[in-house]
Formats: sequence, C-alpha cells, structure tokens
Amino acid sequence: MTIRDDHALAADLASEAGERLLRIREDTGFGDSSALRAEGDRASHLFLMEALARLRPSDSVLSEEATREERLDPRRLSAERVWIVDPLDGTREFAEEGRSDWAVHVALWERGKLVAGAVALPAQGRTLTTAEPPKLPAYDKGRFRIAVSRTRPPEFVQKLAYLAGADLVPIGSAGAKISAVLTGEVEAYVHAGGQYEWDSAAPVAVALAAGAHVSRIDGSEPVYNQADPSLPDILVSLPELATSLLAGIRDLHR
Repeated sequence: MTIRDDHALAADLASEAGERLLRIREDTGFGDSSALRAEGDRASHLFLMEALARLRPSDSVLSEEATREERLDPRRLSAERVWIVDPLDGTREFAEEGRSDWAVHVALWERGKLVAGAVALPAQGRTLTTAEPPKLPAYDKGRFRIAVSRTRPPEFVQKLAYLAGADLVPIGSAGAKISAVLTGEVEAYVHAGGQYEWDSAAPVAVALAAGAHVSRIDGSEPVYNQADPSLPDILVSLPELATSLLAGIRDLHR
C-alpha cells in the first residue's frame, strides 16, 4: 500500500459513487424529492462502506450517513488511518433537476493529517483529486468572487464582500464551493454557522494539495478525526487573498 494507491482509491471510489448517483437520479426521477434524497444517501453510503471494508479492512471510516453509535466508536479515535466520507454532499441540489452543484467526498486522514482525497462532481463530469491536484488559477487583483451557501449565507460574509469589493456567488454543496475556488469559478469560499468534518475533509485535502489557502475563519488549522466531528467554519481561497480576508473577518467579529 502506498500513498499514491490511496490517492487513486479515493478518486476511484468518489467517481464510482457519483456514477451510481447519476443512475439513481435517472431511474428514480424528480417527482418525489424526499425519496430521491433518501435513496441517494443510502445507496452511496452502502457502496462506499462496502468498498472500504473490502479494500482497506484495517482502516476506520467516518461517514455522514453512519449511525450515531458508529460515529462514536472509540476505535476511530485511536486509529492511525481514517477515511472521512460524505456519500452525497448537497442532497438538496441532487434532488433538483438540472442542478450540478452536488458532490461525493472521499478523504483519508492518517496520523493527524489529511493525506489523500477526491471530490467527485458527477453532474459536471469531473473529479478533483490529490493524485493530480488542479492548477490554481491566476488572480488578477481585481474584483473577486466569494462562494456562499444558497440557503444560509452568513450575514458577516455579506458585510465582508461589501468591504472587500467582492461579489457573492451562491453555490450548493460545500464540495462544489471549494471546487469552484480550485477551478476558477470563484476566488474564495467563506462559511460559518455549522458544518461537520465530512463536509470539508475531501475538498480541503484537494485544496491543500493544489496550494490553496485553507484555515478556520480565525486563521487556525482545521483539525480532523475528533470525538466531536463538528467543524463549523472554513475559509478556502487563492493564497493572495487569504491575509486580507482573515483581517476583514477579524474586524467584523470585534
């Protein structure tokens, strides 16, 4: 087993789960969004859990769709390797016909660090991976764009955008937002107000491999595989914007 093997596995699993979700979308249709969301969550979770149990039987797994007892299993906290997965990030968008801003997250945490990860964007036909990190776009120092939640953008981010001369771009899942930073659709993503480790682990792994800035909104490093998987805020941006964004966030929270 090599690190490169883990990169490839993360990409393969995220991509395969995404292909299965596309088939579920096609077969189930959009008439009953609740049923479609439930089936997508269930099927993707089962696929990823069965695949990891078969291919990495000695590793632990933290999944959004795991039971509370599974998430609290103390063996995860003493494990050297933990896969952190979100089988369907952006269930709301998944169940809306025509939307492509949903994702599948597969990340590997090992001995305190994220070491591999992949974000599949199935409806966009691409997977971003630490095996071949995307090349960050150049920043031309003009007006920039900040990705925010479609349904609950933090109020302070609206003030931050006004002060920084930025435009807000609503995007669905966290994985789609962070991916948008890496592909040049936006230059930053700022979130506060509630997330969990599985919401950011895989896209953060890819962002770090690509050379983007990643931190909590107070500038500290996000930490994964904790007893409480809550990780409520995140900042991902092009490196050139990080200092000014963090300063602006500090000013708004005084």
